[in-house]
Amino acid sequence: MTKFVAWGRYCEDVLERRAPHRQAHLDGLAAQKAQGVLVTIGPTKDLRYFFALYEADSEETVRQLIENDPYWQHQIWTEYKIYEWIQAL
Repeated sequence: MTKFVAWGRYCEDVLERRAPHRQAHLDGLAAQKAQGVLVTIGPTKDLRYFFALYEADSEETVRQLIENDPYWQHQIWTEYKIYEWIQAL
């Protein structure tokens, strides 16, 4: 499996906009974690960006996970980039 880093941005009014979609978002992330594809994910303290580590067979798999997330579908996440990552330690 290949490791990937995803780095993305939240919308301006994230606290209000995420509320109706938060539980579905967290449930989906828990399922990804249980499947072993999501290593970790979280926001920056200022809630402007998110960072995630994935172990997946392809970048397309990671892209599908992000774009099927309620936060992407409801524009709580407004942009993202995926990078293949080489773990040094």
